[in-house]
Amino acid sequence: MTRGFTGLRCLLNEGNGDILDKEVLKNTSLDKELMGDDTYLRLRRITDEILTEAMRDNAELATLIDNAVDQVLERANLSDKLKRMFRKCMLNTITTTLVQKKDDSAFLFTGDIPAMWLRDSGGQLRVFLNLDDPSGKLYDVIGAVIRQQFRYILLDPYTNAFNFAGNGNCWSAIDKSERQNPWSWERKYELDSLCFPVELAYFYWKQTGRVDLFDGDFLAAVKELIRVFRVEQHHEEQSEYFFIRDNGIEQDSLPNDGRGIKVGYTGMIWSAFRPSDDACEYGYLLPANMFAVVILGYLEEIMTAFYPEETDLLGTITDVKKEVQAGIVEFGIVEHPKYGKIYAYEVDGLGNSNIMDDTGVPSLLSLPYIKYCDTDDAIYQNTRRFSLSKDNRYYFEGTAAKGLGSPHTPPEYVWHMGLAIQGLTSTDEEECQELLRLFETTDAGTDLTHEGFLADDPTIYTREWFSWSNSIFCEFVLKEIGKLKL
Repeated sequence: MTRGFTGLRCLLNEGNGDILDKEVLKNTSLDKELMGDDTYLRLRRITDEILTEAMRDNAELATLIDNAVDQVLERANLSDKLKRMFRKCMLNTITTTLVQKKDDSAFLFTGDIPAMWLRDSGGQLRVFLNLDDPSGKLYDVIGAVIRQQFRYILLDPYTNAFNFAGNGNCWSAIDKSERQNPWSWERKYELDSLCFPVELAYFYWKQTGRVDLFDGDFLAAVKELIRVFRVEQHHEEQSEYFFIRDNGIEQDSLPNDGRGIKVGYTGMIWSAFRPSDDACEYGYLLPANMFAVVILGYLEEIMTAFYPEETDLLGTITDVKKEVQAGIVEFGIVEHPKYGKIYAYEVDGLGNSNIMDDTGVPSLLSLPYIKYCDTDDAIYQNTRRFSLSKDNRYYFEGTAAKGLGSPHTPPEYVWHMGLAIQGLTSTDEEECQELLRLFETTDAGTDLTHEGFLADDPTIYTREWFSWSNSIFCEFVLKEIGKLKL
């Protein structure tokens, strides 16, 4: 039964619906401690400024999604707690992070940081393509966000997170790179950041049948994306990119004068940073290159359907895809003494490899989710067993939960995103039921998910407002009730 708007507003106010009220966010996580009060309050101030620029509030969209959730949850075999979490997490993105701008474009910030990540914005919206939208209003907004993503790529393909406007806001004023851009919140080049917009555009086309995205701006952005892929296949010889943030935090900056540790040619594409925004140890990040293979396949299909005259570009896309895949096979598979053939997390093309897994998507655990391989692929299954074991130094077990964590958060912190990806890639119903139970018991009473939480005490956590994590939890729920389309 659909609730009226008054009831919906009350539901939103239970969480981040009143995000401008600082009392809602007081003392709920480690964020202020980790960021420092000055940074924390600066981010909140910028968020307030962005929200005042919204063309209109998103009440109509929220009502639409609330009604769609009613249909999705009808006869779903879930606890009342999980149903409540699903509804609140689905509404969170639309009601707290989406800004419909006055020029009919859209801005989707990540949550507690007032910037639009190419990666996060794709992940935040993917779940909504599983909903029917007879009005077309939800699809309109998703399309507007995708067009904004490709505008950003044209502005600077090496920027991972962008400002609401060209106002010079940034995470750190001390950052050094070869290019300055007032639209850049942070210029950490991440290969996966260029993949997520293509994935979302492709799924948007396939799920909605809409083709209006595929215009001249989209084509120009694809050409820029492929140019960067080509350059970064030869990072040592051709790339001018460097990044230095001299703040004493090792993972925030690249060694070797910002150029990263030396690499050899592999055919793969070099990346400076991981999906966690932490610096790569070795420049060839395997999950990101696997994602690149997938989206290059999507681009082959898009080019053939909408840009048949672009034969040279199509040929280059096909060549890069083949070269990257060959590099993965030659350099990315290692023999583990316990698990057999598994994928390395990173390699340098000079004989060194980093054997680990990190929660941030794309991860090795997420390979079927990003559609690189099937869940029953032998090397993936070996890698999965490694990833979800204590042999992976970023897998943690505590009295309240066990799961994949990250070097991005303190030791012994399990990530909700990792639990969701574990469920989305599992074919074991008992495992999935246990994961659903963990979501019920580790939300710290918020009915929302977070970044990392202490495996012994889920009331201690990071990121009180992390929209992508909420969305990927909802994808897992959709899978479990048989409503996941993607």
